[in-house]
Amino acid sequence: MPHTKADVAATGTGVRSRPRAALPALCATQITSWGIVYYAFPVLNSPITADTGWSPALTTGAFSGALLVSALAGIPIGRILDRCGPRTVMTAGSVLAVLALLVIAAAPNLAVFTAGWLLAGVAMAATFYHPAFAALTRWWGEDRVRALTIVTLAGGLASTVFAPLTAALAEHFTWRTTYLILAGVLALVTIPAHALALRAPWPPAPQVHPQEAPAPDSAVERSRPFLLLAAALTLSGFAMYAVVMGLVPLLLERGATPTEAAWILGLGGAGQTLGRTLYATLAGRISTTARTAALIAAGGATTAALALVPGPLPLLALVAVIAGTVRGNLTLLQATAVTDRWGTTHYGRLSGLISAPASIAAALAPFAGAALAGILGYPAWFLVLTVLSLAAAATSLGAAPHAARSHRA
Repeated sequence: MPHTKADVAATGTGVRSRPRAALPALCATQITSWGIVYYAFPVLNSPITADTGWSPALTTGAFSGALLVSALAGIPIGRILDRCGPRTVMTAGSVLAVLALLVIAAAPNLAVFTAGWLLAGVAMAATFYHPAFAALTRWWGEDRVRALTIVTLAGGLASTVFAPLTAALAEHFTWRTTYLILAGVLALVTIPAHALALRAPWPPAPQVHPQEAPAPDSAVERSRPFLLLAAALTLSGFAMYAVVMGLVPLLLERGATPTEAAWILGLGGAGQTLGRTLYATLAGRISTTARTAALIAAGGATTAALALVPGPLPLLALVAVIAGTVRGNLTLLQATAVTDRWGTTHYGRLSGLISAPASIAAALAPFAGAALAGILGYPAWFLVLTVLSLAAAATSLGAAPHAARSHRA
């Protein structure tokens, strides 16, 4: 593969060795990992509770526990990624994901079921976007936005592929057998892909001129811009996931049938994929700080529109598509938030730290949304989420580090 100027600039001293198969492999493994470990559960939760008699709240709590574990595990895993690269981390994570699904499928009681999901949480941290983003950021250097966009476009297809597949399997098999089949698919796709496609040498952290040298990661993580950015992404992430989880109930209140609401939710997912194709253009034309504030504020605006527009359903569907487009951009915004401001030297650790509170907020959003919407009603709840998004946008304006250390995507 020919080396571009971006490859040289990314290291400062020479060319960067990119594994040829890494990008297509990560596209395939993100679709498969997200589709099986994450998106299969909402489809199978009803058969699980019907078969076992376990409370839906408790089974959902086990799944949310996995998201919390993933958020916390991402911090030490990020440090390992910085030192060693993605091959061992993602291969081990794939093996652990398969084992976790086997435990879940065979669980004789709720305690074992929950333990399986906690194991799955560690696997999520080692196989989902965070390690993939770390790999692409280091290997692709200044061309990282293109690579990140391609992988997130693929990841956006996870629910499109695996939610229907899971539902089809569940029509013919028990939920336990369905998980066993999915575990086999996960093993066949992700373990060899990570083991074989990520074998390229892990390049050293990029060298920069002394006057542009990044602060040590310990200094960055205690800095005011870092803390403000973490707060902004946490508020925004909470609002974004609460909107996704609350969209169907809101639409049902507006007179949609369950099928119509599901289709509108799906159209929002299509908008998310569209949004990711636009991010590189935004990154090239709008400064990092302005881009962050504008996208988070745009998310708040679409949430307000969903709260205030009573119908008709085609108009609500259009708003859902626009909201999905903004969400797609926000995914890539978070992926590039660290490198845009502090470079790639400590990407794994800093990205894990900045993602952890946002991931915890995303895990708590479904429960908080259901509880508060029951008190306020979904339109009023969406207006509260609008205020949170606008507060996040305002907070992000203070997340611009010194110009010497700020980088454009």
